[in-house]
Amino acid sequence: MIEALAFYLFAFVAVVSGVLVISSKNPVYSVLFLILAFFNAAGLFVLLGAEFLAMTLVIVYVGAVAVLFMFVVMMLDINFVRMRQGFLQYLPVGALVGLVLLGELLIVAGGWAFSPEAASMLAAPTPPVDQMTNTHAIGQLLYTKYIYLFQAAGMVLLVAMVGAIVLTHRYRVGVRKQNIAEQVARSPKDVELRDVEIGKGI
Repeated sequence: MIEALAFYLFAFVAVVSGVLVISSKNPVYSVLFLILAFFNAAGLFVLLGAEFLAMTLVIVYVGAVAVLFMFVVMMLDINFVRMRQGFLQYLPVGALVGLVLLGELLIVAGGWAFSPEAASMLAAPTPPVDQMTNTHAIGQLLYTKYIYLFQAAGMVLLVAMVGAIVLTHRYRVGVRKQNIAEQVARSPKDVELRDVEIGKGI
């Protein structure tokens, strides 16, 4: 009874937090509701017996990703009123994408409900704790059955990281940029060493 109440509590707060993430007008509040949703999702993982996933969710997403979002939102001076002025013209495209995603979710949910393999997995979702730990089970599943999908996800993240670096280091007028090849090719005779006193500049 207590587990059922905890499940419904965590699930209700997670769903409400997810709705508030996309409906809040202040982006800082959206990030705070996102952190709350992560915590409740971690609570659901604990109820499922996946403590490793719960701790990973809290440490990685709450401790790193959400905090990074918070710093980015608070440091960037973005005029959100101006950004929302053209909201209506993108509404049909957004509604179409939302309907496509909803259809995909319904197809996946229907296939999961009527698939005999899914029913067998629900009968025994995890191995007994005395035979294999949760961390061992996750690692064995990721690096055997889903190894190609796992590597594909890593490649997607790698491409996203390279793209972010390329966009950051694009050429801009008036911005000084480090030229590593020029630094390496510089002769030691052209380097001047100066003894700078403490508290004084050059």
